[in-house]
Amino acid sequence: MKGRGGKRPVNARERQGKKMFLMILPFLILCFLFSYFPLHGWIYAFYDYKAPLKLSQCPFVGFKWFRMFFSNETQMAQLWQVMKNTFAMSFLSIVTSILPLGFAIFLSEIKCKWFKSLVQTMTTLPNFISWVLVYSVAFSLFSNTGMVNTLLQNLGITSEAIKFLDSDSHTWLSMLLWHTWKNLGWSAIMYLAAISGVDQELYEAARVDGAGRFKLMRHITLPALMPTFFVLLMLSIANFLNNGMDQYFVFQNAFNKTHIQVLDLYVYNLGITGRSISLATAISMMKSIVSVTLLVFVNFVSQRVRGESII
Repeated sequence: MKGRGGKRPVNARERQGKKMFLMILPFLILCFLFSYFPLHGWIYAFYDYKAPLKLSQCPFVGFKWFRMFFSNETQMAQLWQVMKNTFAMSFLSIVTSILPLGFAIFLSEIKCKWFKSLVQTMTTLPNFISWVLVYSVAFSLFSNTGMVNTLLQNLGITSEAIKFLDSDSHTWLSMLLWHTWKNLGWSAIMYLAAISGVDQELYEAARVDGAGRFKLMRHITLPALMPTFFVLLMLSIANFLNNGMDQYFVFQNAFNKTHIQVLDLYVYNLGITGRSISLATAISMMKSIVSVTLLVFVNFVSQRVRGESII
């Protein structure tokens, strides 16, 4: 059947689809501008770029930087240490990814609403503090003249200041603790949302059968959170080489540079501080290719194990 003027009536589902597409179109444009358009900068990896010259004024060198990187023993030794730091921090982050899960389960068991809201607010707020301010807090507390050293000396526990920040000992552990403090509450939000979606009749039936609080958490809450946990775990594995740069950049100094320099920070230091923008671009390009490969592999594992794709 045709409507007036010989035109077919527009299907309601098609109209709804067009409206939804127009709603997400601005976000698609932003995603393209900030995530895909900058990839044209990879072309710098094939030139001997010297700032502030134009790219057209610089000689084309092809795969020179890729070959030079793998043939330079000093460069390879630096990369080996950087990869050790990157893998260590990523591995520790994956191992401790169970903490937000446990935190969300125990937080959901708090019956006092105002105390539960207070705890959730206090643990979520650090996520909105920049790493620069986090380092300011760390410096105020743990510098040689900070509150902790001053208190220890006044109490007679130590005779001289302990170098918490100006030391290379336990660098990985300290970075993990700061990262956990900043992100624990925020990471638990997804699990809290999943807990709120669990059918309450399951809890009631279990209570009738005599199940206590810990059995409810073990046999109902925990299994309900496993799908969310495994999806987030797989995404973490796919982003194994992406530690970020902000945290390590503000905490780095001459004392801990050996063990704090992860791959993202190494690329920044090499390109900006070392003025080797072409070499840094080549390394960053290889990192992106490896990350995409990991994502495809993890997606394949997800399809085989869970029967669901994450991308």
